Amino acid sequence: MADIRELPIEQIHRPLPRQNDPAKVRVLMESIQMVGLQEPIDVLEVEGQYYGFSGCHRYEACTRLGHPTIRCRVRRATPQVLRMHLA
Repeated sequence: MADIRELPIEQIHRPLPRQNDPAKVRVLMESIQMVGLQEPIDVLEVEGQYYGFSGCHRYEACTRLGHPTIRCRVRRATPQVLRMHLA
């Protein structure tokens, strides 16, 4: 079961390097400025730490816009689940 929460962007670790499509990030930035973030990003909470694995374009757009927080769908997980996501 996932919780929807506003989390400080600085607390979300992005452990996997991702290449973002700059055009998609720009479009999202414009949309977020006009109507706000419509779809939360997905993060895992493991032992009090937050790890983002999906929503990289939304995360990047909010970061570039200077938003201090981002709406997240938070799912608690074990260190073993985190390792699976990192594999």
